[in-house]
Amino acid sequence: MSEPQAAQDLLRNAPVFPSVLPDFDPDRTPDSPLELFLDWLSNAIDAGLPAPHAVNVATIGQDGMPDARVVILKDVGEQGWSFASSSESPKGRQLKVSPSAALNFFWPTVGRQIRIRGKVHQGAARENAQDFRRRNPVARALVLAGRQSDVMTSNPDAAVRGQLERLEADNEIVPPDWTVYTVAAGTVEFWQADENRRHTRLRYSWVDRRWKKELLWP
Repeated sequence: MSEPQAAQDLLRNAPVFPSVLPDFDPDRTPDSPLELFLDWLSNAIDAGLPAPHAVNVATIGQDGMPDARVVILKDVGEQGWSFASSSESPKGRQLKVSPSAALNFFWPTVGRQIRIRGKVHQGAARENAQDFRRRNPVARALVLAGRQSDVMTSNPDAAVRGQLERLEADNEIVPPDWTVYTVAAGTVEFWQADENRRHTRLRYSWVDRRWKKELLWP
């Protein structure tokens, strides 16, 4: 029997990016990162990438340690990039104490990632309610049945069924802790991979009420 392959060898030989990657000319980019983000997102969808709206959200815990998880982007506009969660979830409690976050989109099949950092603002009650009602019934029932990330002490099926029955009787139910969080970007970086490792990095920074563009070393 051959010896197990060393972790370093596995990592070094792991496939990275496809040989053909999209073109990216920083000199032909718009003044605002929002327009470029929407263009890249549209290209990712057209390329058939799975879950291109999935984004890693990093926050700071009360112990000072970073915390990260992948969520689904709900909206993006002039106000920023939005996702939703319970304000009583770990990320909700963390954002209450430290209302800043970092987002990272990674689309390996086109060799692209987008990094966003900024202050986080909570949605108004109407926005929160509209977002919750747009979720499918099972997703809403799960939120109503228990608190996110709590330890499960019993099978949740009965609790979820009970909440589904509540929603069938009243489809307007919205938990008071459901919250839309919007990251108002201070910086947005667009990263395009290169097969020779000469990756292109373009950073937008919000300075003096306008966007400033700079190229970064790979």
